[in-house]
Formats: sequence, structure tokens, C-alpha cells
Amino acid sequence: MANEHGSLSINSQNIFPIIKKWLYSDHDIFYRELISNGCDAITKLKKLAMIGEYNEPDDADYKVVVKVNSTDKTIKIIDNGLGMTADEVNQYINQIAFSGAEAFLEKYKDKANDDQIIGHFGLGFYSAFMVADKVTIDTLSYTDGAKPVHWECDGGTEYDMKEGSKTTVGSEMTLYLNEDSYEFANEYRAREVIEKYCSFMPIPIFLEKEDGEPQYETIDEDDVKDTDTVIEHIVEEAKTEEVEKDDGTTETVETVPARKKAKILKRPVALNDTTPLWNKHPNECTEEEYKEFYRKVFHDYKEPLFWIHLNMDYPFNLKGILYFPKLNTEYETIEGTVKLYNNQVFVADNIKEVIPEFLLLLKGVIDCPDLPLNVSRSALQNDGFVKKISDYITKKVSDKLSGMYKTDKENYEKYWDDINPFIKFGCLRDEKFAEKMNDYIIFKNIDGKYLTLKECLEENKEKHENTIFYASNETEQSQYINMFREEGIDVVILNQSIDQAFITTLENKNEGLKFARVDADIADSFKEETTEDELKEETDTLTGIFRKALGDDKLEVKVEKLKDANISSVVTLSEESRRMQDMMRMYNMGGGNNMAMFGTMGQTLILNANNTLVKYIFEHKESDNVDMFCEQLYDLAMLSHGPLAPEQMTKFVTRSNEILSMLAK
Repeated sequence: MANEHGSLSINSQNIFPIIKKWLYSDHDIFYRELISNGCDAITKLKKLAMIGEYNEPDDADYKVVVKVNSTDKTIKIIDNGLGMTADEVNQYINQIAFSGAEAFLEKYKDKANDDQIIGHFGLGFYSAFMVADKVTIDTLSYTDGAKPVHWECDGGTEYDMKEGSKTTVGSEMTLYLNEDSYEFANEYRAREVIEKYCSFMPIPIFLEKEDGEPQYETIDEDDVKDTDTVIEHIVEEAKTEEVEKDDGTTETVETVPARKKAKILKRPVALNDTTPLWNKHPNECTEEEYKEFYRKVFHDYKEPLFWIHLNMDYPFNLKGILYFPKLNTEYETIEGTVKLYNNQVFVADNIKEVIPEFLLLLKGVIDCPDLPLNVSRSALQNDGFVKKISDYITKKVSDKLSGMYKTDKENYEKYWDDINPFIKFGCLRDEKFAEKMNDYIIFKNIDGKYLTLKECLEENKEKHENTIFYASNETEQSQYINMFREEGIDVVILNQSIDQAFITTLENKNEGLKFARVDADIADSFKEETTEDELKEETDTLTGIFRKALGDDKLEVKVEKLKDANISSVVTLSEESRRMQDMMRMYNMGGGNNMAMFGTMGQTLILNANNTLVKYIFEHKESDNVDMFCEQLYDLAMLSHGPLAPEQMTKFVTRSNEILSMLAK
């Protein structure tokens, strides 16, 4: 072929610099684009062989090889795919944004399906110029009589193309890195990036140091393939010498023993798994394979609770595995990772257009070749089709959970403490998910029994219709819980941060339903019947005494006759006030001073008129010790409500010691 010099065919003089700098947000993504181009070339050649348009050699060993040279600051990406003719280089390289994959599919649409053809955009090759000052291509087409082509470009809009010297079918691309990108010629950095983007590409990928030995793995003889490298150690003969014995005779002694003949079988180590687990049918996968895949992909050595294997061919192609990880919500943020792939090519983590927001609490992989990606493969076009994919994933998750409740309720209840934040978040964020899960939301009560919403209401129907009592902290609220337990009133545990928003939503959806925390009020079940005026004198007198002793003239005090005379005092905080406080804290509203003031709103000190100490204060209001007893009763009530502030706790301990000393005297 004649030497050729020309300009890349582009519509705007300034578009090439823009492509080089802004085509992709992450410059390391060039590895993904160039390697996936090599995988495409091999996949196309294999399809041509399958339909009889290419005579595939018996020893065909398809692979993509990445060679890094940290001394010369170069990267070579080599494939043995179908290669290119000079005309094809003109068409696919010199005309920016002409997609080779698109043209291939159009040409062979009646003979081969489009599975595993990765490229759609025609711009991936130009990602090389984000990191390279100069790029060369040496390629030889599979077609009969094709001549090799050498192409090079120094990063401008001009290129040089001439007949090359390549003798094997395929393409070899060389990147001469710019000063800011030398890191990518480092073997360890290259391995990190390739494993990030290319771990599951459909063609084996190998990484080599151009000036070093390839990495091999030792294999069993039964696993040897025709293309595997076999290394044999040659046996060494024993070394001997003649040694004179005491009787004057000589003896031949072995000074260096012969080595046993050994044949070691080795093969190069691919960086990727060409048949990821999600491509198998769920019936073909074992429990251990699912767990091993989870460990490998997410580097999480805590076993997942369970998983959902997605496998759909119509109306769109989607495969994947979603894992429910074991959460320790007290110490970890509830955030998962769902990796999105397109034909086994990694696109991005946690793309919210495809994966419903609440599912991002899970860990998993989703591969959807039908996704309408934009030119950088890293974002999605605004497409109604994407919404259908998202809805499908939501449906499969809700089907899995509801099916587990129906057929494996024991495990569903066992997993509930771990999965309930996810399910509740899903119900808050996705109306369709909430509808599907409505009958499968369960609540654990203080006896460890799991109940549906309907069953919770049935438990308390006789004493408190349409009210569900709950505790958010079994330790701090133990006194209140015991009061409910003794009266035979059921209490459920709601100790997740999401519970407040969740129960508010349930109340809005179910007319008349009310959730009340155990310390929100003193229910009639705990009190003796009294007339309206019976305790008025005690209430007025004790309110004045406690306000004076505590220095709080706004303190709300209420006197009741509780059935349990051992209870002296408790503090209640109305459900409305406490939810408002929770909201204020969540959104950090009002600042520190306002929050401190807000903390006493809705709070009431309940004094038990049947308790001996309360009676003593009422009857000995002039005693020198009344203030001390009032402070002690108030702190005891606060302790049963929650932890004291540091200064308040110090005073409580000092005062307790003083009271004990008085008793000792």
C-alpha cells in the first residue's frame, strides 16, 4: 500500500482535544475501553468462524495481552481478533464515532446474534489519547490476502498510515504515555485498574511486564489444556567419588544424590473470570459458589444472609446476583455496592437510574446488555426502558422476600433483624415495593415473638384498640416495659433509626392506627380509678415543692395512683413531642441552645401517690431533706427514661452517697 498522510474526519476543529480531555471522567478507564475493543475483535472473529466465514486454526488461543514497560513508559494492548484492513482503519479509526460493533451487527444480523458484542459508540479507542502523547496501531486482517497496516497519531488531528510488518492476525496498539500518566505503565497500578474494570470480560486477559517473566500458576495434569505451558525439570545424575576404606579397599560413594525427575505443569494467570457466576442458571450454582463469588467481588468475609439470582431473557436481557449482607447497624453505615455491567464490562457502581435507591443497601452485580448507555458507558440516557429494568429488579426482590415469608418463615424471622432496615427503607422510597411487602412486614415483641401488623393489633385489641406500644431501647426503658408486661400488654421493639419515619408512614396509610412508645404516657391500665378532684391537692402541693427544689418553674408534674406502689416516679414524653425532637436532631435544626430548651417540652414528671417516699414528701413538706428527696426522685425517674447528663450524674452519685450515710447513722 502507498504511504498515506491525512486528517481525522471530524466535524469540528476543536472536538478532538475535547474528546481527549472530557470524554471520560476517570482517565484510568482507557484500559477498559481498549481491552474491551480487543475482546470485541476476538468475539467477532469467533462468530465468523461459527458461521463458516473464517477457518479457525485447531490451536486457536484467543486472548488479550497487556504489556507494560515502566522504563519506556509504554503500554501495549494486543489481541488476536479479526484485525483491520487499511480501508477498515480509515472507516473505524480515522472517522471518529463510527462504531465497528454497530456495522458488524448490521452486516451479520441474519447470521449471528449480538450477544457479547461490547462496543456501541465508536469513541472508546480515543480514550487512549487521554493518557498518551502518541498512539500506534499495527494490525493484520483475517481476510485472505490482507496486508498489514501501521497507523500512528501524535494526539493531534493528523495521522500517518502505511503498510506494516505484522505477521499474525489481530491488532497491537502501543501507547506512549504522557508525563501525567506514567503510573499506568506500573505493573501493580495496571493490575489494579484492569481488575476494577475488566474482571469479568468474556475473553482471557493477561498482564505482562515487557522486560520481565510472565506470571504462571501450577496446575494438575488432569486440568491441562492444549494451550497450557508445560515446564519440565531435567533430571540431574548423581555425583560420586571413590573413597578408601580402613581395610585398604575402595568404595564408590554418592556425594550429590540424583534429583528425581519432575514435570511441573504451569499456565499463565488470567486477570479475569470469563464465565462469571451470574451467567450460569441458578440451578447450576452451589451455595459455596455464591459465597465464594461474594467474597471475591466485595472482599467481605462475613457471609451474606441470602441472595437473589436474576435471570431474564425477555422483554430485555438481564442477569445478576443481589446479596443481602449481614449488617451491624450500630457500628457501620448501611451502604452497599451494586456493580453494573454491560456485556460483562464494568460500567459503574450504584447507578440510581437502573438500580432503585433502596436496593443500594445491598451488594450485588447486574449485567444488562440492553442498557441505553451514553458515549462514555458511565451514565444512562433518560429512557423509559431503564424504568422498566428498575421495576423488574424491584419486583424480583419483593417476590423473593414474600416467597421466603410464605415457604421459609423460620429463616425469614431469623434474618429480620438484619434485613428490616432495608425493607423499611424500600417501603418508604418505593410505593410498589411497599404494596407488595405490606403483608410481610413483621415486628418482634419483647418476648422474641414475630407478629404482622394485623397480629400486633389483635394482641392489644381488648385493652388498647388500634394502638401498638413499642420500645426503642430495652435497657433504658426496662421499667416501663416491665409495667406493660405485668399488665399483659404487648410491646414491640423498634430500635432502628429508620423506625420513626416508618411508623409515621404506617399511621398515615392505616386510618386510626397509632404507635406509642412505652414512656409516652401512663396508660389507664397501670392506674387505680380516681375522680377528677381526688388528687388535685397532692398535684398542686407537689408541683410547687418540686418546681422549687429543682429550680424549674415550668416543670410539668402530675400525681397518679399507680397500682405498683414500689414505683415512686416516672417521666413521660408525649409521642408528638418526642417525634418532633427526633426530627430536629435528624436535620440539626435550631442549634444547640434551642435544642436544650426544646428537650423539656412535652415532658411530665409522674409521681405515684401510693408510694411511701412520695407520701413522705407531701406530708413533711417543711423538712430540711425535702429538696434532696425531690432531686433524687426526679433523677431516678430520668434514669428510667434515659441516661443522665454527666454533671447531673455526678450530682446523683454524690447525693446517693449522702442519703446512704444518713440511713447508716
